[in-house]
Amino acid sequence: MWVPELWLCLSFGCAASLSPSCLSAQFRRPGDFILGGLFPFGKDTVNLTARSEPTLLLCERLFMDGLVWALGMRFTIDQINNSSSLLPGITLGYDMYDTCFEPLVALQPSLLFLSRNGTTGIGVLCNYTEYQPRVTAVIGPQESDLCLVTAKLFSSFLIPQVSYGASSETLSNTELYPSFYRTVPGDKNLVEAVVMLLNQFGWNWIATVGSDDEYGRGAQALFLSMVGTDNICIAFEGLIPTDLADPNAKKQMEDTVKSINSTKVNVVVLFASRLPAQALLEHSIRMGLEKKVWVGTEAWIMSDTTASIPNIQGIGTVLGFVMRSGTVPGFQEYVAELFSSVQQEEFCRQSRELSRLMNAEVLDTHCQECDRVTLGDIWPTLRLTTVQSVHVAVYSIAHALHRALGCTVKACPKTPIKSWQLLHFMNTLSFDVNGQSFRFDQSHGTNTGYRLIFWSWKDGTLTHLPVGDYDQTLYIRKNQIQFHTTDKKEPTSECFRRCQQGQVRRIKGFNLCCYDCTDCSENTFWNNTESTGCSACPQHQWAPARSMQCYDRSERFLFWDEPLAVALLTLMALSTALSCAAALLFLRHLRTPLVQLAGGGRSLLALLLLALQSLSCCLYVGRPSARLCVVQQLSYALCLNGCFSTFVPKALEITLVTEFPRCAPRLLRWVSHGRAWLWVAASLLAQGLLCFCHLHLGPDYLVADYESLPREVLLVCGTQSWAAFVLLHGYNSCMAFTCFLCTFMVQTPARRYNVARGITFATLIYFIIWIFFVVIFATLKTVLRAVTQICTILATTLGILASYFMPKCYIIVFRPDLNTGDYCQSLTE
Repeated sequence: MWVPELWLCLSFGCAASLSPSCLSAQFRRPGDFILGGLFPFGKDTVNLTARSEPTLLLCERLFMDGLVWALGMRFTIDQINNSSSLLPGITLGYDMYDTCFEPLVALQPSLLFLSRNGTTGIGVLCNYTEYQPRVTAVIGPQESDLCLVTAKLFSSFLIPQVSYGASSETLSNTELYPSFYRTVPGDKNLVEAVVMLLNQFGWNWIATVGSDDEYGRGAQALFLSMVGTDNICIAFEGLIPTDLADPNAKKQMEDTVKSINSTKVNVVVLFASRLPAQALLEHSIRMGLEKKVWVGTEAWIMSDTTASIPNIQGIGTVLGFVMRSGTVPGFQEYVAELFSSVQQEEFCRQSRELSRLMNAEVLDTHCQECDRVTLGDIWPTLRLTTVQSVHVAVYSIAHALHRALGCTVKACPKTPIKSWQLLHFMNTLSFDVNGQSFRFDQSHGTNTGYRLIFWSWKDGTLTHLPVGDYDQTLYIRKNQIQFHTTDKKEPTSECFRRCQQGQVRRIKGFNLCCYDCTDCSENTFWNNTESTGCSACPQHQWAPARSMQCYDRSERFLFWDEPLAVALLTLMALSTALSCAAALLFLRHLRTPLVQLAGGGRSLLALLLLALQSLSCCLYVGRPSARLCVVQQLSYALCLNGCFSTFVPKALEITLVTEFPRCAPRLLRWVSHGRAWLWVAASLLAQGLLCFCHLHLGPDYLVADYESLPREVLLVCGTQSWAAFVLLHGYNSCMAFTCFLCTFMVQTPARRYNVARGITFATLIYFIIWIFFVVIFATLKTVLRAVTQICTILATTLGILASYFMPKCYIIVFRPDLNTGDYCQSLTE
């Protein structure tokens, strides 16, 4: 078993390999200031030369990683001690131990580090200002779980502790861990990078699995807290055991794989340490899990033992983030030289002597069995395992010592420095390592960014291909990623299809992440990604379906250049022309019997008013205004009233003669000749009074209608008071009804002109037109409302012309022989 005392049993033997026969004390070197080192080596002895058992590959990798990190610390300390400018005249010593991945094991050297310098006891004091512990600062450990244990201890004594691998966000709490630092980014940066990756590929239905340790639990909790604001939904979340020897571990792994398979997700985010991640992938392959996209982290993505799993290529596509770090110049040469030095007998002799002189009370345990490690064994690990984080960690302490001591380029004062005095310089000042500047941020971490790695397989050989970079923002070279799909394009992983512009989510089922996309209807729009519904446009604006914004409405009315308006205006011109032509014809034949029978001069007035009534159609074309709305109904009512008022005396005259012959001689003088004009004047005066009442009760007004048309604002004249409307037009209807009653039963003698029939048909046509007009006018709310009014005016005008005046014009022009006193004899003669 590996034991802390000899650390890795790292004793340099005399056969160019590491063996227990050489200097374990090489890793416990004294100096002016001692740095404590905690590195993971694993617990089991592994035959590194034979490699006969595949299951031992993981332990081999742990051994190799720990060895490389330990050598990296030693290399850095030797480099600083040989420097003539950083700590001139000062020698750094080191005291390094194996953590064995166990908190209790890590506590043993940690307590030793806290012991008073020169003793093995820890003083219990009220004031530790002058307390001098065995070490000035501590490098490590790598795991977050171990750091949570050791950081409490070292923070109590304000001893700087710089981890080269612990990324848990819990350790960012500087109030709980004021002396803890790390030279790697925190998990928050990693999780932000993963979320950006998912967003760029549009993967919003995923599974997430974490190892049941501080790293896995912490990273997964951060991930779950972030994805909610990015429209990423979690189909399954679970933890996998880290203690694979537990009897329930296998069942828990199998349940996790079954749950992932049942969710039908295509993307699995795996925040796990190396061993649990390997176990989960092995179970996934064994249970036939469909190919997925696995998004991993550096904890397992760079592991050659994971890549060595049988049929690992069948799991799908592997993408992962690894910390962006540079190389440490001269390190590989240093390791090669160190291994070559074991061939020297003098080196081995000195190592054995130092081992015998080692104080056994430090930790009285010795490695009973260690393996021989050759340069060939460790060389592949040197290419995969980065030591920059260890390198920077040691340099951060060295630079803090440089400033605390007040060193110059030539020398450092030999003054005692307490550990807590280094914290100020570590918190506030930056430092350079190999030309690169570093600085601990507010959470005592360094964010060097990440690289996105893609597992690229070619002829069974794995290449860790960099395909992207993350430093606050994520850039991906997608064309370099070949996914496991048939077309090598990225797969979809959605419970729902991603809504397009102008669509909103409609939740379906019980999972809030499952929804359908519904188009925004007309006059609504989708304003932003946070909106859960469509927003209505303001009244003066409109929007088509699936719109992202609203547009200003255009005005809608009966334009002059519309085909319908042109047709109606043409018909209006015809009606006006017919009225004027009939008036001219009547004027020319004013003294003829037929014109006199029709009313004489009163007929001319009726025709002129019909012409004006036709011309009033122009009031309904073009942009309406408040004044035009008031004039429209008044002009029509007055013109029609003037026409009907010329019919009333003639209708009364016919009634008196035919129905009341005895009273006729006495009453006819009130409805004929000059007094008939009094009826016309009285009727117009009465209609004028009704127009005044109409204006007082509620004239028509301009209405901006936003409801009737989807994209336009309809400008129409609205009826403010239906009572005023009925009063205005009711009088004309009463006159027309009176004329109809007076004439529809009249019998005309043979070979006489029937003047009553013209009045009957004229009024009948008027009633038929108005029945349709009132029904349509009351229900229409479009631009056809104006069209209806124009059609009513023209139909009424043409109806009166066709039924009353045109037959007379025909006789005057084409049958002048009938325009005689005998044929056109008045009923009163």
